[in-house]
Amino acid sequence: MKVTKNQVDELNMTVNIALDKNDWAEPRKKKLNEFRRNAEIRGFRRGMAPMSLIEKIHGGQALGEVVNKMVTDALNQFIEDNKLNILGEPLPSEKQSDNNWEDPDTFSFDFDIAVAPELTLTVSAEDKIPYYNVTTTAAALKDYKHGLLKQFGQLESADKSKEDDFVIADFVAGEQKIEGAYVALRSMPEEEKKGFIGLKKDDTRQVDIVKTFPNEADRAAMFHVKKEELETLPVEWTMTVKDIKTFVDAPLTQATFDQIFGEGNCKSEEEFEAKVKERLQAEYAQESEYRFMIDAKEYLIGKAGIQLPDAFMKRWIKFANDDKFTMEQIEAEYDLFAKDFRWNMIRTKLMKDQELKVTKEDVMKQAKQMAAYQFAMYGMQNVPDEHLTKYAEQLLGDRQQADRILEKVQDDLVLDYVRKTASLDKKKISLEKMRELTK
Repeated sequence: MKVTKNQVDELNMTVNIALDKNDWAEPRKKKLNEFRRNAEIRGFRRGMAPMSLIEKIHGGQALGEVVNKMVTDALNQFIEDNKLNILGEPLPSEKQSDNNWEDPDTFSFDFDIAVAPELTLTVSAEDKIPYYNVTTTAAALKDYKHGLLKQFGQLESADKSKEDDFVIADFVAGEQKIEGAYVALRSMPEEEKKGFIGLKKDDTRQVDIVKTFPNEADRAAMFHVKKEELETLPVEWTMTVKDIKTFVDAPLTQATFDQIFGEGNCKSEEEFEAKVKERLQAEYAQESEYRFMIDAKEYLIGKAGIQLPDAFMKRWIKFANDDKFTMEQIEAEYDLFAKDFRWNMIRTKLMKDQELKVTKEDVMKQAKQMAAYQFAMYGMQNVPDEHLTKYAEQLLGDRQQADRILEKVQDDLVLDYVRKTASLDKKKISLEKMRELTK
């Protein structure tokens, strides 16, 4: 066996593995003997079939298995002996020698190997990274307070309908009647909505339900039919208003304070104002941290200047994903992939150099934060800790979610180190401008 390396450039090499008959003849013979010992062929006792028959049945398979193992072992040994830090895995070269498997004598296999570039990166006070602090304005506080009270508000009857209200109405068309249908004005086309603003109880009007309720799913639910049955409904209906429902903000009462902040944690309007400001500033701090994460990653990726073997990486992505993606799709997304790949290298480097360790407590804390966020998405605040812990354990039981959580913990460890070590160029910014930056 002969292994030959050709260094294409700093990051790419090709390796040729050549075998002649002396290399694979004896291992192939042993493999055929294994087949013979286990062969159950009619007319022969187990393990007693003539070798010529075994050769005829299993000769090609034995050769393929033996040669494949020899080549794989040789490739792995080459990587180990040369202490190569490879990217992805070796790929068969696009140009291969023609091997004769029917009448074999010698074999030649070519592989492309890409090695990870050397990464030297340090962080010090000389590194300057922007850090944006979002300013808290009176208008923002007012809007945030209104949003919280609206979130915990409820529907109440009103005298006249407004553009975000609900009209509860009966619909009649001939013998057909739908009672107590909820009509959400906010979901209607603007032109149609105009005719529904200012309605009062017992008002009657003609409605073209196709124009007024163009969303088929909404229309089907309103008229209690399946989507495929909508064509059977009349288009013109008489609508009679039975009630108007408007959404009213929650009142500034102890019950509302308990709902929003947990029982007994807020006991007056003054405390409510202070806690609203505290929560808004906490959300702004999250906005600042998110922007810092983006800026710090961009800065460190630029500073590291990591060169990647792009052509090899694109081929490897296609191979690793079992050709699920076309090369055109990979080309379109490659810049994002390459940026993530470079950041992963930087994160690994800094964690190793600074001996940053992930603990089980860190992972569980992050999982509980993710659980709390998901509950909050459904309007569930102040979820008891035992429920958060149980849901966090479910998240960690999912491999994909667990990987995401671990990656976030690692990111936080590295970015916390960068925040404490680099110089932060602190700047005040409005929320609107911050979000424009993030776009």
